[in-house]
Amino acid sequence: MIHILDLQFLDIPQAIASFLVETSDGPILIETGPYSTYSNLQQAINKAGFDMADIQHVMLTHIHFDHAGAAWALAKQGATIYVHPFGVKHLANPQKLWDSAKRIYQDEMSRLWGKMQPIAESQLQAIEDKTELTFGDTKIIAHHTPGHAVHHIAYQLADVIFTGDVGGVQINSGLVEPPCPPPDINLEDWQTSIQLLKSLSPQALYLTHFGRVENVDTHLEHLEEQLTDWAEWIKGKMGTGETREELVPQFQEYVASQLRTKGADEETIQQYEAANPSWMSVAGLMRYWKKVDG
Repeated sequence: MIHILDLQFLDIPQAIASFLVETSDGPILIETGPYSTYSNLQQAINKAGFDMADIQHVMLTHIHFDHAGAAWALAKQGATIYVHPFGVKHLANPQKLWDSAKRIYQDEMSRLWGKMQPIAESQLQAIEDKTELTFGDTKIIAHHTPGHAVHHIAYQLADVIFTGDVGGVQINSGLVEPPCPPPDINLEDWQTSIQLLKSLSPQALYLTHFGRVENVDTHLEHLEEQLTDWAEWIKGKMGTGETREELVPQFQEYVASQLRTKGADEETIQQYEAANPSWMSVAGLMRYWKKVDG
């Protein structure tokens, strides 16, 4: 059984999820969310019929705070943390990761993400591409899926895949958005990862933002279309010489208008902004085009 745990990020529903998977060897957790939602995670795990101490295996799709920020707290209770090889050093010594984020979020760090502490390297397991992990009667296959982040993994469990951010953001069956924060956005890698997900022919995707999606091919096609649309919008605006600060409100309104076209009300738009802030995609896509254009 798969439990979708709504972490109620910033008291907003369906912004960030964790997933608890029951196995014959005990429950495993996919994604931890940020430490700021740790008490909500604990409550959701209890509601599913388990205690935090029961979680001995935690799988991270990547090391961004909204996916991995609370991993250290589970490690302190004895859990092994499974992560892309690139992420091991950053979870063992998160200072560089923290300082990088602090330059962006400044005084908002505590409110948004809580705190972060080192994880003992003995509790960190680097996961190579196509690694098969077995927990009792459950087998999970790790697929390296760069594009959103170089250190991204999607986890396949039978005929479903936990996609982290490479499978996009969709709330209330609305617009499929590509989260594009700096510094690793790469359109070509992302498109390759989308094709990989399609080739696995899953019956459903589990999105960290947010929940289960069953119309997989249509979802991934819309994701690819939206990725191209946003990238081209940003590229066109960069040609005008406008600064990032000038582009952010324009892009926010562009995205909001797309969401409204899909039937989103203002509450749903707020949910999307919590899950995938528009200003982050401006920063990430501008950085991408600057790399491409030299």
